[in-house]
Amino acid sequence: MTFELLYKPTFTNQLLAIPQDRVRQVLEKIELLREDPKPHGKLKKKLHGYKGNIYRLRSGDQRIIYTYGDGWVALLGVDARKDVYKGQKLVAGETELDVSSLPDMQDLLTPTPPPQYASDSQPTAEDESAADPLNYLPTKLTSDFLKRLLVPDQFFEVLTNCKTLDDLTSAAIPESLRERIFDAVTTPNFDQVLSQPDLVAGTDDLLKFKEGNLLGFLLKLNPEQEKYVTWAIDSKGPTLLKGGPGTGKSTVALYRTREVLARLKAEGIAKPKILFTTYTNALVKFSQQLLTQLLEADAKFVEVKTADKIAYRLVVKATGKPAIASHAQQKRLLKQALVDAIASLPGNRLQQQAQQLILQRLHPDYLLEELNSVIAARNLQPLADYQATSRSGRSVRLNKTQRQAIWHLYEHFSQQLSEQSVETWPQLRNRALEILVTAESPLVYDAVIIDEAQDLEPNALRLLAQLCRQPNRLFITADANQSIYGSGFRWADVSKSLKFVGRTGILRVNHRTTEEIDAAAHSYLYDGSLDEKTLEPQYIHSGPPPVVRAVSDREQEGYLLAQFCRAAAREFRLGIGACAVLTPSDRAGKAIAGQLSYLGIEAHFMTSKDLDLNRKGVKVLPLKAAKGLEFPIVIIAGFFDGVYPYIPKGTSELEIQEILARERRTLFVAMTRAMRALLVVVPAAQSMSQSKRKLSPLLQSFSPDFWNLGNTDV
Repeated sequence: MTFELLYKPTFTNQLLAIPQDRVRQVLEKIELLREDPKPHGKLKKKLHGYKGNIYRLRSGDQRIIYTYGDGWVALLGVDARKDVYKGQKLVAGETELDVSSLPDMQDLLTPTPPPQYASDSQPTAEDESAADPLNYLPTKLTSDFLKRLLVPDQFFEVLTNCKTLDDLTSAAIPESLRERIFDAVTTPNFDQVLSQPDLVAGTDDLLKFKEGNLLGFLLKLNPEQEKYVTWAIDSKGPTLLKGGPGTGKSTVALYRTREVLARLKAEGIAKPKILFTTYTNALVKFSQQLLTQLLEADAKFVEVKTADKIAYRLVVKATGKPAIASHAQQKRLLKQALVDAIASLPGNRLQQQAQQLILQRLHPDYLLEELNSVIAARNLQPLADYQATSRSGRSVRLNKTQRQAIWHLYEHFSQQLSEQSVETWPQLRNRALEILVTAESPLVYDAVIIDEAQDLEPNALRLLAQLCRQPNRLFITADANQSIYGSGFRWADVSKSLKFVGRTGILRVNHRTTEEIDAAAHSYLYDGSLDEKTLEPQYIHSGPPPVVRAVSDREQEGYLLAQFCRAAAREFRLGIGACAVLTPSDRAGKAIAGQLSYLGIEAHFMTSKDLDLNRKGVKVLPLKAAKGLEFPIVIIAGFFDGVYPYIPKGTSELEIQEILARERRTLFVAMTRAMRALLVVVPAAQSMSQSKRKLSPLLQSFSPDFWNLGNTDV
């Protein structure tokens, strides 16, 4: 039996530190593992002291650390550390840096008064811990050592000046280099290395890598993910893949794209045309980069766009550039439409009174959402269709008479839009779909991959389904509990062609977040869930429980954020750039970025439009802009600016509950962006009472069974 060799990133990083004249011997010894990885004599022995089954293979004065399973061997690391025995057992050596968990969170996160600075000086990131011997780098970063690690010359100066671990975490270098240096100078915790992604490469590839060809190794999917790359691909209808946050739905969608492309070529289609679409522009950019890496030259056959970009292009080509009404303009036109609608309500006097009552009782924001996200987004025509629809995801129940009033309002609102020669995005999508259906030579794709479908409105999904040449080439990923913008809906509401009986898969293994973070986020979500079926998740990572802390003011909040970013980055062997702060508003985000910069931590506020994940420093983003992204360390903060969420005066209780449920899902998505550490900062009850405001119920629902609350009363 021949075993498949897999490689962890830590192994490839440590391989670079091996002297060149010993690399071939190491690679030759690795080939022995293909035939038999089982322990044998002094050459291959089990390492005790780890939770997982971890083994050591000797290669001269080097040791290769690995594990194995049914048909595979995973290489975890390679270094020159000497064997350590206790009695007859070969045990794990002492690590220079323990990264198995964060330090005592109670001590770390107890807010302390900000340091006092002279009025004419700026604070710096001076390391008080520099006097701690454990903070010094165990290996000196010399130019020769950095050359061996293939570090570009331009980073030599900053790295040779690094004396401590804190210096290394704050150095202005790419994260990939920081990770490589950490692996080379410290002893990894191989229990943590086990949870790293598997890479696939041949021995020749590893030799080229060592010689300076920093090629990207191919990521190996786990068996669960691999199954759905080809699952139901030859069926007669579309396929739906569901899964919770971090289960790899988007990764499977990318590999599905490659598989579909290969099959189309095998069928004789020399230049296949595939559409890969997701919700936001930020996700489009991210997906485009990954597909280019995965498909290489064949990436030219895949078009990556949002559904609205496609709809807009169809309308422009058919009728010219459309004019989209802004939200503020829609609110003004709705106000006039309400006046006109109430003055001309149909039916007898009793029916008119009932209709007028519902139009006056519901807040204009709720009415506008009903017109756009229910009637227009589902393209309901005529009134009978609206009266019969389920309105999934809407809390306020409406009878037929009340729906007749809202339909009457919709007609007047549409008239107002028409008179101003503008339209809404839902209306534009409907027009694009009509153009597509009636065109003599319609725009079609050989295959359509729809990622994150839960955030698309029904008419956007209907448009994308129409673009696909064959139903069996339509692949959709979705998670209802991550829906932010659109109300819930049934697939039958979208299109009769979207029937997934026998073609619905579920991913359960969470690869992004730790079990503790995911469990805490789901405990928070409990009453904001849209998905009726609860998945039984499985986890790869574990770590400290997420933390909630209350602070009395913005100054204390900023100091706590700076303290947490520095400590968490060091403990997880990451740069400060691995930290992200998610805020409820742009105003709060800009303020926090300014505070962190003042405290000596580089930080930048960015929206989804100017998102740059490669920018140095802490990323500060609005909550909704983080959708689809992930960060090792996440802080949710910035709740001192106004009431969260904003609820207009006159909003009914049922409308309020719907708003709260939607915002709870927003916070759930933000929480699940965290991979290793999560901190939620809320205003202290005392600070809220002083401002005569109440703490939002969304900032109080934290169970002590899942969250580290310290002395915080939330």
